[in-house]
Amino acid sequence: METTRFEQLATLSHPQRMAVFRMLLRRYPDAVPAGEIGTALDLKPSTASVYLSALRDCGLVSQRREGRSLLYRAEIAGIQGLVAFLWQDCCHGRPDLCPAPVPAPGDTAMPDRKYNVLFICTGNSARSIFAETLLRQMAGDRFEAFSAGTRPSSELNPIAVAMLEDKGMDTAPLRAKNVAEFQGPEAPAMDFVFTVCDRAANEDCPAWPGQPISAHWGLPDPVKAEGTEAERRLAFQQVFGMLKNRLTAFTALPIDTLDRISLQREVDRIGTTDHEDTPA
Repeated sequence: METTRFEQLATLSHPQRMAVFRMLLRRYPDAVPAGEIGTALDLKPSTASVYLSALRDCGLVSQRREGRSLLYRAEIAGIQGLVAFLWQDCCHGRPDLCPAPVPAPGDTAMPDRKYNVLFICTGNSARSIFAETLLRQMAGDRFEAFSAGTRPSSELNPIAVAMLEDKGMDTAPLRAKNVAEFQGPEAPAMDFVFTVCDRAANEDCPAWPGQPISAHWGLPDPVKAEGTEAERRLAFQQVFGMLKNRLTAFTALPIDTLDRISLQREVDRIGTTDHEDTPA
């Protein structure tokens, strides 16, 4: 078993292999096509294939075929074994040398209070704006909702804003914001961080202080919808409905009674379950 751990450490010592693995961790539990990985990290297909094979061979990545595409997913058991090995073998279980890889018993549930939730997409003009507004309306007494973009647009999408206003939702507080606004020392501490577009999840952002619960809730980009005005509006409505269903499930979670591992599993499940459109 030690040989496997040494192989894993050697594999992750290569900066670009580490970049591939970190991207798959950000997208977990999604299985990501090899082509998307190569595009996101600016790797040639042959190079990406070599890196993914190395990660798979040492148990850090799993592979499956879907049609003509090969999909890759981070193998959580592999990284958990590696972390446990470092904790037990290298650090000899000493908390003064290495932080414990798992939360201490009795300190795993979030306190019962108002939680800060940040939704991130690339442009912060539609999907994350929908999520912020929905959560504020659905459970503003329990959650403080925020949204931001990794590359925010200069203004909100007019179709998204019009749809929210047609539904009687308050759009006055909304504006496109850069994710950097929420990463400084004066920013509110986040309890939950959700990416709602694949492109934002693929980007390597700094770790969030305080280790908030994070998950990827990828949704199609309605801004890219083509066709008639009615068809484009339908695309926005479908994304709105999917988010409403996901947030309905999220706000129903007994957050203060779940340990962090159980809570993480629940928010991951919400992001991967197929949701039908919810009527407005």
